[in-house]
Amino acid sequence: MSAYNGTFKPGGLAARLPEQIGDMAQARETTMQQRTLGKSSLRVTPLAFGGNVFGWTVDEKTAFALLDRCVAAGLNLIDTADVYSRWVPGNQGGESETLIGRWLRHSGKRNQVVIATKVGLDMGGERTGLSAAHIERSVDESLVRLQTDCIDLYQAHRDDPATPLEETLEAFARLIKAGKVRCIGASNYSGARLEQALGVSERLGLPRFETLQPLYNLLDRTGYEEDLEPVILRHQVGVISYYGLARGFLTGKYRSSADFSKSPRGQLAGAYLNERGKRVLAALDEVAAEHQATPGQIALAWLMARPGMTAPIASASSLAQLDEMLGALSITLTASAVTRLNEASRP
Repeated sequence: MSAYNGTFKPGGLAARLPEQIGDMAQARETTMQQRTLGKSSLRVTPLAFGGNVFGWTVDEKTAFALLDRCVAAGLNLIDTADVYSRWVPGNQGGESETLIGRWLRHSGKRNQVVIATKVGLDMGGERTGLSAAHIERSVDESLVRLQTDCIDLYQAHRDDPATPLEETLEAFARLIKAGKVRCIGASNYSGARLEQALGVSERLGLPRFETLQPLYNLLDRTGYEEDLEPVILRHQVGVISYYGLARGFLTGKYRSSADFSKSPRGQLAGAYLNERGKRVLAALDEVAAEHQATPGQIALAWLMARPGMTAPIASASSLAQLDEMLGALSITLTASAVTRLNEASRP
């Protein structure tokens, strides 16, 4: 599941950003950096905001402020899923989409954002998977929650081996034909299954997965680079990676086991606190000092510089964290910096 993507700590470059980060010059600069989602007509900034925190660690008032700041800064890709945030006690799923929908209605900014959501994870009962019936029911529920008549990017949240790819892709095709969805993507697919799905689309003349949402960051490299990257480069599939900050570890927030108590999600970063993780943090610190940036900004800049990468996803639960995240957009890493980060993080 594309859950927590990590958040930034306040300070660093964000402290030097103008109070109104959304001034027109900043917005124009960010817009100029837009990239195409696969072969679709959708263009997005090279950084996406993760809505997984909405209805979990972010309430409605803060969600509205965060989304307003994203638009003001030119950030236009908002990623969510129907299952967010069902894992929170008392939640049923759909909370994130609901908050985004209320913001869309309240702000009137629907035409300024690209809304990406997902279907396929367990919503309770038999509401799971990628059968045509489940997809066609779920899209209508998501549209209601999002208070929109069309989802820009509708993604299969996880591969469903029990459902033929033909059935899933034909269902998505009907949604596109009906005007409920603009284009489709996949999340958490293996390279072989993505290649197979692309082949089915070509053979049957169906819409193809234009994007892939995989786990990828400086510390989780092997699965993406060896299995997935060759497929996405060969077929020009856009990439919207998650866990870009390794559950917050790459911000430098967790440098010892004592630091895990700093966040309710601190223990999730524990798997990275080893010799390799410390080596990567040291490299991030070094490069960050050279660029007058923070480790988290450098980690995102490294992702954005990767060939084939469209927009890594990162979440923020405060405006200070978001401002720091946005600072990554202005960083261009030197070749030397990229080499050092690659070497430090080599699996």
